[in-house]
Amino acid sequence: MTPEEKLKKEERIIDVLKTVYDPEIPVDIYNLGLIYRIDLHDDGVLEVDMTLTAPNCPAADFIVEDVRLKLAAIDGVTDARVNLVFEPEWDKDMMSDEAKLELGFL
Repeated sequence: MTPEEKLKKEERIIDVLKTVYDPEIPVDIYNLGLIYRIDLHDDGVLEVDMTLTAPNCPAADFIVEDVRLKLAAIDGVTDARVNLVFEPEWDKDMMSDEAKLELGFL
């Protein structure tokens, strides 16, 4: 995969992540700052580290599975691995300015 192809694929991955929402928050998980790492390997294996706004989030299983299914459907992704992590702990400063504005923090 050329660097240009990898960049386009990573942009596609981000676009897909922006379609996943926590059912209780009207902002996508990417702009909420819940995605900590995106690592696309040359063999098409995609690893994503993500967190939740709270460790006891009742929608955790739904959100993680939604991410995995949507990422696995991207052309060229051979395996999507979603790792749920809680370090560093998420806080509202990790949100994009767009998300802060949407939620009334700006």
